Amino acid sequence: MSLLSHFRRSSTTERDDTAVADARVDTDADTDGADTDGAVEPQRPRRPVLIALAWLLTTLAALLVLVALLAPGRLADLTVGAFLRLPVEAIVCLAVLLLLPVRARRVLAPVLGFVLAVLLILRILDLGFLSVLDREFNVLVDWKQLGDALNVLRDSIGETATTAATVGAIALAVALMVLLPLAVNRLTRLAGRRRPLALRVLAVAAPVWLVCALLGVQVVPGVPVASANAADMLTDRSVQVVSSIRDRYVFADEIAVDAYRDTPGDQLLTALRGKDVLFTFIESYGRSALENPEYAPEMNALLDRGTQRLAAAGFTARTGYLTSSTSGGNSWLAHAALMAGVWTNDQQRYNQVVQTDRLTLNKAFGKAGWRTVGVMPGITKEWPEGRFFGYQHLYDKPTLDYHGPNFGWGPIPDQFTMKRLHEGELSTPGHPPVMAEIALVSSHWPWAPLPRTVGWDELGDGSIFNPQIAEGLTYEEVWADESRVRAEYRRSLEYTMETVISYAETYGDDNTVMVVLGDHQPAPNITGEGAGRDVPITILARDPAVLDRIADWGWRDGLAPAPDSPVWRMDEFRDRFLAAYGPG
Repeated sequence: MSLLSHFRRSSTTERDDTAVADARVDTDADTDGADTDGAVEPQRPRRPVLIALAWLLTTLAALLVLVALLAPGRLADLTVGAFLRLPVEAIVCLAVLLLLPVRARRVLAPVLGFVLAVLLILRILDLGFLSVLDREFNVLVDWKQLGDALNVLRDSIGETATTAATVGAIALAVALMVLLPLAVNRLTRLAGRRRPLALRVLAVAAPVWLVCALLGVQVVPGVPVASANAADMLTDRSVQVVSSIRDRYVFADEIAVDAYRDTPGDQLLTALRGKDVLFTFIESYGRSALENPEYAPEMNALLDRGTQRLAAAGFTARTGYLTSSTSGGNSWLAHAALMAGVWTNDQQRYNQVVQTDRLTLNKAFGKAGWRTVGVMPGITKEWPEGRFFGYQHLYDKPTLDYHGPNFGWGPIPDQFTMKRLHEGELSTPGHPPVMAEIALVSSHWPWAPLPRTVGWDELGDGSIFNPQIAEGLTYEEVWADESRVRAEYRRSLEYTMETVISYAETYGDDNTVMVVLGDHQPAPNITGEGAGRDVPITILARDPAVLDRIADWGWRDGLAPAPDSPVWRMDEFRDRFLAAYGPG
């Protein structure tokens, strides 16, 4: 009996010694000790400053986890109210962790922290993509877009600022991947040490969440207290990945259906024989430019004056709307949708279609006897996709031979681009008919600095624009004021539209046909939320027979569309255009 008593005393002493040892290495009375599931541990007194520091770290850990669980995807929703919610994920994870043995808990906690870090990084990417492209980041296909974004930044704000932004983004991502696992681990250990308190918190939080969810309780209007933000995001991303994988097969079937693939060249575009047809895409020229009160008065006045000037030069025009396959950027998606007649609304679809022999409008014109050229001042390196479109010659930035200053991302002023096209392809009497696909980029973000028009005969090698850089507004000056950003956006469109109108006046003739359209709407900070993806499209020509062919399209006379003009998706245009200008 005495031996048994001795064993019990020894076991008790061993447990107490272990607890004391744990307490001595514990710098935080609440969170950093051994996970004991509520066991009472003797602790030596600690200095108040260490206790305060420990509680500060615990508070910061809790805040970081809440940010990861509750962060919204849109900048407009990034308010204090977005974080005045009760996340169901925190309740469920706490319950699961408390049910697990200590060792399993210690393994699972950092894993959950890692998952939260990934979700928060994706949320940050969503903030960027929704702010610029008006869509969420696609985890399966959008990684290339990050490189493209860096290139745009580099061309717009310079190498130094871009490098700083890149380093900051990488540092933030690494910090989240480290700090969130540590934060979850810290909170898990606190819950294990204070198990009775943690269970009481669960007993209150779970029914409160359920009641709030059933009643739709809101502290801030439009923001439900009961949140399942992270769970919804995981679900959405899972669906997104599965849909993207499935879409490859769906889109392959769509590409294979082509009513004009086998049409002989002598039966294509017969109503345009002998014409120079210029498909002119204007960067960020969307419906908002003509309907948003901040831009509409000046833009519509310009279009009305332009219609009158073109009429004086013998041109007539008709204008409607198309719905672009993209918004805020990724202009190449819109080019592919219009030219190939398929709905290229993401990078995966674009990559897929450019690997095929789909008949583009460029190829159709080439098949029918036109010389086909691409005019892409934003292309600065090898561009293999150009072969898909079917250009017989490409005018990229080096080929345009511009010797003036760079104007932001769109370095070459649109007026110089149009003059180089004219000199290289259209100025020689008796030249073969030309079909050109042109990207005018002076209205590309960041709209600083902006060029001004000069006399067509003064353009030379572009050095005439040198003084305009010093006289114009810098990126920093424009983006320091949100209203100035929008004003400069409008001015950029005015410059480009003036260039198009002046070009038609100066160089257009009886064989000139221009198809002028926006590639996409600008970013939501320019359009406002919910602006849609419609862009204006105009066909102008001197020959009345050209516009007679589209008399049944319901488009309005002039350069400005009617508010109730018919709207087609951009991928529908190819077949409508080929049908309108084919035999019959």
